[in-house]
Amino acid sequence: MTTETVWAALDSLLDYAEDRGLLHPLDETFARNTLLSQLGLEGYEEQERRFDFPECLDLLCDYAAQEGMIADTVAERDLFDTKLMGFLTPRPSEVVREFRARYAQSPKAATDYFYTLSQDCNYIRRDRIAKDERWTAETKYGKLEISVNLSKPEKDPRDIAAAKLKKASGYPKCLLCPENVGYAGTVSHPARQNLRVMPVMVNGQLWGFQYSPYVYYNEHCIVMNSRHTPMVIDRGVFDKLFSFVEQFPHYFLGSNADLPIVGGSILSHEHFQGGHHTFPMEKAEREFGFEVPDFDDVDCCVVRYPMTVLRLNAQNKDRLCDLAGKILAKWRTYSDPAAMVFAQTDGEPHNTVTPIARMRDGRYELDLVLRNNLTTKEHPMGLYHPHKELHHIKKENIGLIEVMGLAVLPGRLKKEMADLREALLKGENLRENETLSKHADWAEAFLARHPEFNAENAEAIIQYEIGQVFARVLECAGVYKCTEAGRAALKR
Repeated sequence: MTTETVWAALDSLLDYAEDRGLLHPLDETFARNTLLSQLGLEGYEEQERRFDFPECLDLLCDYAAQEGMIADTVAERDLFDTKLMGFLTPRPSEVVREFRARYAQSPKAATDYFYTLSQDCNYIRRDRIAKDERWTAETKYGKLEISVNLSKPEKDPRDIAAAKLKKASGYPKCLLCPENVGYAGTVSHPARQNLRVMPVMVNGQLWGFQYSPYVYYNEHCIVMNSRHTPMVIDRGVFDKLFSFVEQFPHYFLGSNADLPIVGGSILSHEHFQGGHHTFPMEKAEREFGFEVPDFDDVDCCVVRYPMTVLRLNAQNKDRLCDLAGKILAKWRTYSDPAAMVFAQTDGEPHNTVTPIARMRDGRYELDLVLRNNLTTKEHPMGLYHPHKELHHIKKENIGLIEVMGLAVLPGRLKKEMADLREALLKGENLRENETLSKHADWAEAFLARHPEFNAENAEAIIQYEIGQVFARVLECAGVYKCTEAGRAALKR
């Protein structure tokens, strides 16, 4: 790569930063010299040639790899380009000041600014998010949302080897700790120089508010305790959820459950997830109502949904949270052996909830999704977990996002489904294919349901059938099934 190309890429990056409002024109020379230093260049000549973003950033990584500054791996390139973008991202205090000024206009104006900034500074990598595949599938529970996660790059074997050799520093303690802001990263911990976290008060305590770099849905945000403290679902969680939602009423906020199998991937640091998106569960209709003595002012119902969802709606937040706390306390200790519900076995607790808070038509609304992490000999990964016959599509834990009706499926499915389509159209024996044999039973069953399967509709049928599998996944995770026996047990 010529020096002129590097200069042109650098000019393009600076133009992009100014155009997006990341860089003030008065800071351009300072920023250019900073980046030249990072690239090991002493001279500079302005170029007319321009590259789009992120191509200009990729070219600078190419140059760094060419010159031996970094290894040409995904992790090393990510560390390097994040460092460069960190020099162009406004300082945390500037971002906070601008956010608060926008908040004075409206909460939505503030989050619009913050979300756009998080994308413009490449913390949220738009080019990678665009690779994700998304569709909706009609099921007996209404439309469910499906995504195949392709935005997380595959790990390079060289990065894996380097990570094994590197001794963990223990700083930051986890990916959610506030010390991540500005952190240079390692091959085993992502760089965060372009991360900005908004300080917010949640129920009288200092928390942080940021966006997820993977954006599984619109404005996917993370709200985390400023202290590294474990996840716990208790009465106070409901107050915390609504404390945030009151400040940002256009967002929902929910929490993963606090037990293994039914919980999230990071149980060691208290955090919630929210955003500006209407999930299938929120759209689910009332199935039947119920009353709780002394809480006539709280509307209570069970919604028609594959998981067991108790929906509470009230004008008074404190009354709603009091009832939620009462339900949680009751559920923690509730057992019904006939329904395979055990509060604990051998001293291990099993019952918890996945709560989701939102405002609806000026009223407070809380969904409590009943969860249980019991394991059995037949289902060692969890009785209320995707069962083995569904693992060819989804075997990971069902966390908050899936609970609400959005499947986050592994990237392997993109190629597998493309290969499956071709194999079925050619009439190949799937059981003789090492990769596709796990899909054989499923494919044979849906082919019998779709005699019209052909080259024109194959992809649509496969996507529809994946949606049906996800509906079954949620049914597995539901403690009380949507059957006569299941509903009778729920009403006991």
